[in-house]
Amino acid sequence: MNSMNDTGVVAGPASGRTSHTHRLRRLAGTGFIATLAAMVATTLAAALAQAVGVDFEVPDGGETIPLAGFAVVTGFFSVMGIVIAVAILRWSARPAKRFVWTAVSLTAISMVPPLLSGANTATTALLGLHLVPATVMIPTLARSLRTRTD
Repeated sequence: MNSMNDTGVVAGPASGRTSHTHRLRRLAGTGFIATLAAMVATTLAAALAQAVGVDFEVPDGGETIPLAGFAVVTGFFSVMGIVIAVAILRWSARPAKRFVWTAVSLTAISMVPPLLSGANTATTALLGLHLVPATVMIPTLARSLRTRTD
C-alpha cells in the first residue's frame, strides 16, 4: 500500500525486495520445468538401458527398479536441488558459483552407493543415470542464479 509522507513523496515497496522476489519466482519456475525435463530424460534413458538388456535389479532384495521409480527419485532430488539453489540465492554473494560447487559435489557423492553395490552393467548404467538429471538441472539452475558479479 502506498502512502504519502510529510514531504509529499509517495513511498512504495523497496525495489530490491521486488527484484529478489521476482528472482526467486523465476528460479522456482525454471527449476520445476527443469525437474520435469530431468524426470523425462532420466526415465527415457532408463527405458533405453532396459531395452538393450540392462537389468536394474537391487542386489540385496532381488527386485527390479521400476521405471516410475527413476522418475520419482529424480523428481525428489531435483526439487531438493531447487531448495538448495533458493537457499544459496538467499545467503550467498555468488550464488551461481556456490550452487555449481555444491551440486557437483552432491552428484559425486550420489555415485558412491551404486559403486558400493557391486560393479556390473547395471552399476555402470546407474552411474550414467545419475549424470542425466545433473546435466539438466545444474546448468539450468546455475544460469538462473547468475548475477553481474558471477
